[in-house]
Amino acid sequence: MNLTGPASTWGQYHAKGHQDYFRYVNEIKGGVAGRQLELILVDTAYKVPEAVSAVRKFAQQDKVDMIATWSAGEGMNAKPIIKRYGIPAINYSTAWEILEPPIDFMYLPFGSYQVSPQQAVESSIRLMKEGAECVKLEGGMVMADTIEAITRVDIPVMGHIGLTPQSYHRMGGHKVQGKTSGFEAGGRERLLEDAHAVEQAGACAVVVEGVPRDLAQEITQKLSIPTIGIGAGPDCDGQVLVLHDVLGLSELTLKFTKRYADLRNEAIRATEAFISEVRDGSWPDDEHSFH
Repeated sequence: MNLTGPASTWGQYHAKGHQDYFRYVNEIKGGVAGRQLELILVDTAYKVPEAVSAVRKFAQQDKVDMIATWSAGEGMNAKPIIKRYGIPAINYSTAWEILEPPIDFMYLPFGSYQVSPQQAVESSIRLMKEGAECVKLEGGMVMADTIEAITRVDIPVMGHIGLTPQSYHRMGGHKVQGKTSGFEAGGRERLLEDAHAVEQAGACAVVVEGVPRDLAQEITQKLSIPTIGIGAGPDCDGQVLVLHDVLGLSELTLKFTKRYADLRNEAIRATEAFISEVRDGSWPDDEHSFH
């Protein structure tokens, strides 16, 4: 528990909640199965080494019946110990499924899979040899045979429908897809068929980008594989944003992006300050020089 450190505000409230609940169980409920519960609180100060040390002591010396970890970092690093000793665990930040290392998806570059399914298979094999655990490609019905060919050699594939960046010029820019009815490329019914085709071809998931919220919701409801939304509303199974947009590194602002920081302007300010100091001779100074 983080009783001190940067997360102590929350940790102290959680600690008090634990203490109150244990007191209630022991004093009002008479414990569990006639046994009084003992709460052991250890201050890890939001530091992974302290958390791992505490968990190791819980498992090896205290022989506890359950362990609760705090942050995702603490939980991830303590997980091997907890699993080794088979101790039930609770993590307040997330679940074990989320703490598992993420799958390493690699995008198939433009021109590396569009020529033929055989080309796509060869490109996918190369990416797998370089460390990928799954490949991602764009396109719906027209890529169904390609997706099927790749999955036939036991390579997982993530699809991508809707506003597909590699088709940016054909679409005339960042234009919302599926706003109009029709079976032509970009039509609502066509996108529903694209989603179905991608799933039937064997994709393990599909990115849905730049489509109306209600269409993304319908696609998500009709598919059994996960949908990952970007500019597709909140009803998809998961969400993704380009890191440059999240950090505010891009000058381009789109309706479906959100800046959680303004690192571009901060980087420009820092770079200009560095250049200015070099030009006026104030950098490097004596403090930052070796003697």
